[in-house]
Amino acid sequence: MTYYVILLMNKNRCIRHSFFLLFCLFSLSVFAEDGRRLWLPNPSEGKADVSGIRGLAMDELRANWQGAPVELKRQKGMPKEGYRITATGGRLQVSATTDVGLLYGAYHLLRLQQTETVGETMDVVEQPAYELRILDHWDNPDGTIERGFSGHSIFWEKPNGEVIRQYARANASIGINGAVLNNVNAKPQTLSSDNLKQVKWIADILRPYGIRVYLSVNFASPIRLGGLPTADPLDKSVIVWWKKKVDEIYRLIPDFGGFLVKANSEGEPGPCDYGRSHAEGANMLAKALKPHKGIVMWRTFVYAPNDPDRAKQAYKEFQPLDGQFLDNVILQVKNGPIDFQPREPYSPLFTSLKSTPVMAELQITQEYLGAANHLTFLAPMWQEFFSLVEPSTLKAVAGVANVGNNVNWCGHHFAQANWYAFGRLAWNPKLTAETIAREWLAQTFTNDRRFVDPMTELMVQSYETVVNYMMPLGLHHQFAGGHHYGPEPWYTAPGIRSDWTPAYYHRADSLGLGFERSSRGTDAVSQYPPSLRDLYDDIHTCPEKYLVWFHHVPWDYKMQSGRTFWDELCHKYDEGVRGARHMLAVWDGMMPYVDSERFSEVQRKLRIQARDAVWWRDACLLYFQTFSHRPIPQDVEHPVHNLDEMMRFRINITNYENPPFGYSR
Repeated sequence: MTYYVILLMNKNRCIRHSFFLLFCLFSLSVFAEDGRRLWLPNPSEGKADVSGIRGLAMDELRANWQGAPVELKRQKGMPKEGYRITATGGRLQVSATTDVGLLYGAYHLLRLQQTETVGETMDVVEQPAYELRILDHWDNPDGTIERGFSGHSIFWEKPNGEVIRQYARANASIGINGAVLNNVNAKPQTLSSDNLKQVKWIADILRPYGIRVYLSVNFASPIRLGGLPTADPLDKSVIVWWKKKVDEIYRLIPDFGGFLVKANSEGEPGPCDYGRSHAEGANMLAKALKPHKGIVMWRTFVYAPNDPDRAKQAYKEFQPLDGQFLDNVILQVKNGPIDFQPREPYSPLFTSLKSTPVMAELQITQEYLGAANHLTFLAPMWQEFFSLVEPSTLKAVAGVANVGNNVNWCGHHFAQANWYAFGRLAWNPKLTAETIAREWLAQTFTNDRRFVDPMTELMVQSYETVVNYMMPLGLHHQFAGGHHYGPEPWYTAPGIRSDWTPAYYHRADSLGLGFERSSRGTDAVSQYPPSLRDLYDDIHTCPEKYLVWFHHVPWDYKMQSGRTFWDELCHKYDEGVRGARHMLAVWDGMMPYVDSERFSEVQRKLRIQARDAVWWRDACLLYFQTFSHRPIPQDVEHPVHNLDEMMRFRINITNYENPPFGYSR
């Protein structure tokens, strides 16, 4: 434990305030080294529900700003949530049109201080790229979290108002202004009167931080909660039921944001059950919400068997509906056409929907990227997405949250960086991964360049490292049955649908590897704009990072490196293993700059990651070698396992809070 001694020299300072600062610093010393503080400065003195948003901004500066006095000024003519920070002649001012703009400006000023980038002369003008910057929580009523790797829900399992307030503070510090409180696989009880009272309580805590609440809803709620015989969106009794329920919500929560809907996907009910379109279902809810200025976020994650290529199915289902949705409906589209894979090309819906508002759904929680065990900084992945999808074409951005009630919030200290990065990119998608990593490291650990420089490089390279040891060159969905953590490219099971098996995607045979989505195959390339269609369609021009996604590549195909495809595949896996070991070695050298608790916890995770990288390499290469019949190149490390033994491995993945992730037979 670190102890702080404060020498109070300023007699004009209020004794009460001085004592509070002493208390805050001492409190911080209790939990600063376990990750609970996140990237935040010391807790502020004020109670947001008493002082309001402007007062909250003043409290944050009073508790944490160490420079010249700061003036907060309301100024007309600025974007609603934007702000301006000016410093000249010893005068420092944060101005904004709205109180929430002042709050965001105050947090940014503190960020500049923490990263040591405050200048004597400054003129910083900021405004968010998107009106809606939302976290989607896949939290269940029983407190569990689907794809959650950091404990149970902060909202539904013994909720603590102070914990939720610190969650709100963290979100406000990076500009997140909305939270969907429950799982997209929603239970009808979400809309029960008792549950709505809990939602109101949460909304009251989040509101002073500029955060509106939303709910995922079950489309069959009129049947399962309301006792109606149908949930047909064109049935008058159904329409009336939803209107009354929406009115009830807004009586409790006047600034309620709206609904998130997963319909006719993975067994969830929807309008298609009644012969209605997604547009008819979404518009029915939108009409109920419209008088209250609420919105419907309608997910496009569907894969009905309307095409043999799953990557094409969402496009085929939603593109014909373009222009049929009401203006308070936003289609929420996953970044890729399959399912949050380590690397995917962008979903073609982003460039094909011309008359319908669209929002991107990114996944912060690492469902397919090592859960809470692997250090995988996702900003480079999201940068790749924004480089292909023009940010101005999006209405909003949502991120599937990685927050739970673990002490460090996210299960892995470096997983906090992905929460931070999502907020920063949702505010400004033109920020670089390096900039975001440096900000987060300086605020979370130390400004010492001997730490920040090597760790920034490690974080920025971590994403490519993970892709290499998991699924390089466009491979995707090679995960084991029953979980999305480890590799089983051979996995299948009686009665399971084919597109839930790895073989559906890798299509390995004696000729080569990969899914032929070119014009000579399923023609998925035709869903992209002509320039990309032509680029992806030709195996010789297709970017190698997407090669196996779009082409069935011959084992002897010559790659840009001059190697055969098989040899290149082996080298990529080897690079991934070496990269994981390098991450561990770099971290071992950071011991002088990091507290012992977080150092040892991250070190343990990196050791798991280095071991898992070998597991991924050996499982995939040994299995694909049974098709290629080619030797592992001599200049790469050879597998250390035997395939028959690996195919009998079973992973214990029942406890994500303290996962053993050991192999059992």
